[in-house]
Amino acid sequence: MSVIPCPAKLFHEPKELHQFLLACQKKSQKQGIAKIASISQEISPLDPLAVFQAIRDRAAPFAATPEPLHFYFENRSNKESIVAIDAAVDLNLAGEQRFYKAQKFIDSCLANTIISGKIEQRFAGPHFFCSFTFFGDKLNSNNPFPSATIFLPRWQISLCQSRCVVVANLEINSQVNLDWLVESLGRQFNLITSSGRLLYCFTGKANHHEFLKQDSKKAKDFKLSVSSALKSIQANQFSKIVLSQAVDVVSPIPFNLVDSLDNLRHNYPDCYIFSISNGKGKNFIGASPERLISIYDHQLVTDALAGSAPRGKTPAEDADLANQLLSSEKERREHNAVSEFIIQRLCQLGLELDFLPSPQLLKLSNIQHLWTPIKAALPADVNPLDIIAKLHPTPAVAGVPTKIACEQIRHYETFDRSLYAAPLGWIDYQGNSEFIVGIRSALIAGNHARLYAGAGIVAGSDPNKELAEINLKLMVLLKGLV
Repeated sequence: MSVIPCPAKLFHEPKELHQFLLACQKKSQKQGIAKIASISQEISPLDPLAVFQAIRDRAAPFAATPEPLHFYFENRSNKESIVAIDAAVDLNLAGEQRFYKAQKFIDSCLANTIISGKIEQRFAGPHFFCSFTFFGDKLNSNNPFPSATIFLPRWQISLCQSRCVVVANLEINSQVNLDWLVESLGRQFNLITSSGRLLYCFTGKANHHEFLKQDSKKAKDFKLSVSSALKSIQANQFSKIVLSQAVDVVSPIPFNLVDSLDNLRHNYPDCYIFSISNGKGKNFIGASPERLISIYDHQLVTDALAGSAPRGKTPAEDADLANQLLSSEKERREHNAVSEFIIQRLCQLGLELDFLPSPQLLKLSNIQHLWTPIKAALPADVNPLDIIAKLHPTPAVAGVPTKIACEQIRHYETFDRSLYAAPLGWIDYQGNSEFIVGIRSALIAGNHARLYAGAGIVAGSDPNKELAEINLKLMVLLKGLV
């Protein structure tokens, strides 16, 4: 990786842009290998979701393919949002070594990347966007997503606080026509900067889907699965399993991806809002409360999040439910399984951890969880995907012991989890990273949506209450889809 000093507003200087790309091309020719040129520029504040909408609406020739890869990621509580569109380079993987191979691919790309522009800003420079399915093998060929997808976007637009950065990433080789490339970049940059001027302009569109009607057979089968799992727990075959449901919803008209994301970010501002495409017309979207890891300036933060209760309709009822959650032996046992697992796995990487001995409450708009944040300084020889490989899947989405729980999940669940409950996030060129767990999520394609939600089953679980918890989580997505 190398840095070439250039004007701060390179996209406004076609001559300088051409010279920078020419320097990249000469390096490519000299070394006999393609180079990646990454250009960052700060611009006036834009809403990345509005830019995404404009590109989808008005710019069919913007990307190289009719259905380009995209990744949308918003943490509204931190006033951060980012959209990645199309792929400059990408890789699909499968198998047990997918996390290791993904990191090697990122390292290899960065070794041949030439960076320019205003790179001291948050979200400047090249970022790699990653999605991993829950199970890493190829048992189900109908899975709409590969076991691992890693891509460096052609265009990345981010907003942090009130500062907006555009990043363009280009693969440069000896055959690239630089005159055409400069003209194309200028045209696409102008489209971006003329889009989405109004920040967080909520459409306010309401969904028209009926209240979720749980299929009686599916509900009965789920409760039978819970009862069966409880017998296995009693027989000490495992101590926890997370069982999930997939519920299909059909709309009279196609779902609107951007309007649905806009609804979700306003309905659930304390969650991570996300959307990931497979490049073939299917999108995985959601409002997840669960961060897997966050790394910034070599400081790691992760969360143990397990044990839940609904929110009360009044402050008094809410406080009472919170106290019941904090004092529940069953919920504490479920939470401790997660926190102890994360602590043990991180210690295996040689990290010195900082955490409180008792869980706190994380209050969301419709549900509250037991929560233990865990922090550590990260040595240079530990990278983000080393940590992901150690942590996925946590007991919060699988069970204890992990291997047995995953085997039993495949026994009880009749659908492929795909990206549900799996790691989704990004890694930048400095090793900064943020990954979430893809829960409270849905797979949408045309007018069909498959909604996912799960519940942790431990000794003391009640099948009726677990089904009610799942329905509560499913409503998060149903209320957002339009």
